[in-house]
Amino acid sequence: MSDYFHWNIDQEIVHFIGPFGLRWYSLLFLGGFLTGFHLLGRMFEKEGKKKELVEPLLYYLVFGTIIGARLGHCLFYDPAYYFSSPLRILRVWEGGLASHGGFTGVIVATYLFTRKFKEFSFFWLIDRVAIVSVLAGAFIRVGNFFNSEIVGTVTDVPWAVIFLKIDNLPRHPAQLYESLGYASISLVLYLIYKSANRNPIGGKIFGYALSISFFFRFLIENVKIDQVAYEQNMTFNMGQWLSIPFVLIGLFLISGFQKKMSSLNWAFDSSTPATETGNLPSSSKRKRKRKHK
Repeated sequence: MSDYFHWNIDQEIVHFIGPFGLRWYSLLFLGGFLTGFHLLGRMFEKEGKKKELVEPLLYYLVFGTIIGARLGHCLFYDPAYYFSSPLRILRVWEGGLASHGGFTGVIVATYLFTRKFKEFSFFWLIDRVAIVSVLAGAFIRVGNFFNSEIVGTVTDVPWAVIFLKIDNLPRHPAQLYESLGYASISLVLYLIYKSANRNPIGGKIFGYALSISFFFRFLIENVKIDQVAYEQNMTFNMGQWLSIPFVLIGLFLISGFQKKMSSLNWAFDSSTPATETGNLPSSSKRKRKRKHK
């Protein structure tokens, strides 16, 4: 037992007042978004987009992630507790963020951003946001490791970790597995983006991000303890059930069927040039032809 790595680091780096302080989790959460901010800035610059728009996009994504992650946790993991006293939902500092809700918040935030800034299509932007969002997930899982939360099941593998804040049993460092997985997936997504000369089919990288990341999440749940008691009687735990629709949507987008759905493209990309979407409603095409006659 003594040969295993013991983990008992203090969650707080600096304490301020009351429930507030600078925590490792917060620092890593912020680090993930700042890294994404830098990478998105480079993508915008390389593709001739206004780099100054990355800053407002970052605000959209941060708020979308936090709101989505908090609501996801409250709705799917302990609804009775939070809805019996809705003000508890606002106590984010007490913990309780769900990654499925966070990623949904990213999608909604990106859509709202494209409605305000018409020079972007939804699929063009979400493809690039997906790359950095998965990478941010890697940072956040390291934050979970610092918090000694979302720990793995008991194991005897040589690299097992004893989380002393939990118990004295050697466990899978599931947070680090997930972090390494997301970092690797983000790299793969970026390589796909580069191999397509920075001009992939709209929605395809987003599809890869959904299907690969959440399939990996489905698998990694097998070495994680249940987050809430009612999961013990479920065939799949809540994290696995929530991952399935993301995987299916991702496979749909990878197939490229969204290109053939003009109504969907029109709903998302009504103000976007043909070079970004690859599709325009037929009426718009006819107008362009008449204009160039």
